[in-house]
Amino acid sequence: MTSRVRGLPDLDRCMVMGVINVTPDSFSDGGAFPDADSAIKHGRELLAAGADLLDIGGESTRPGALPVPPDEEWRRVGPVVSGLAAAGAKLSIDTMHAVTAERALAAGAVIVNDVSGGRADPALPRLVADAGVPYVVMHWRGHSTEMQSKASYADVLAEVVDELRRSVDDVCAAGVAEDQIVVDPGLGFAKNAEHNWQLLARLSELDVLGRPVLVGASRKSFLGHLLADAGEPRSVLERDDATTAITALAATAGAWGVRVHDVRSSADAVRVVAAVQAALHQTTGQRS
Repeated sequence: MTSRVRGLPDLDRCMVMGVINVTPDSFSDGGAFPDADSAIKHGRELLAAGADLLDIGGESTRPGALPVPPDEEWRRVGPVVSGLAAAGAKLSIDTMHAVTAERALAAGAVIVNDVSGGRADPALPRLVADAGVPYVVMHWRGHSTEMQSKASYADVLAEVVDELRRSVDDVCAAGVAEDQIVVDPGLGFAKNAEHNWQLLARLSELDVLGRPVLVGASRKSFLGHLLADAGEPRSVLERDDATTAITALAATAGAWGVRVHDVRSSADAVRVVAAVQAALHQTTGQRS
């Protein structure tokens, strides 16, 4: 898969993006960081554990979550962005709102992660174009309150590729340069468990889009159902081992990055994959 993104280092391994949700209602860690100080402390811990980037969000996008006004979103994330930027962290702002993204970039964020892929707020792609920063464009079929009603596909990979291609074309038409774009297949967004597994099984085929791929599977419900005991889904905080397995699979498939809550295990996994791939290339080179 393509790995180069304008404004970011071109590593010889998969990027690890650590998640910081400054929200009361996120599915995994809602309410875990109720103030800026606790969120900044957690961000420093993620950096120490091996995160290359930190993704800060103030609006939950779990199925059924209600929208958050931009002013409230910024009230939650603003001090965290400023505090972690001052600590030298490379920061992604997880938002669908242009006004929030603009404030975050001014406060030190260097990436915009838009789960709507430019569809929720037409001003956001134009802002990204003007700022010239990396832009994560995710596959999206609607807001959290309605997205699961749209989880219907004849061929999930083909349809996700087609719809992502249209999103990329649209944000490029708004002025975003292609080398700013990272694509995300949107696991769990308007997708059921089978759709998620199909996308993961065929992850390398997203290469047809010609852009780096970010994978966000961390702690999601399809993992909880896979690991269910006597019909009871595995609890959210007990899904990290499964998440790490997906990190290894994604890195092996050539993903540009993974978005995870438990950074250390995924950072270890991508380094193991990188070491194996380096050894393989060395062996192949000796034989040729």
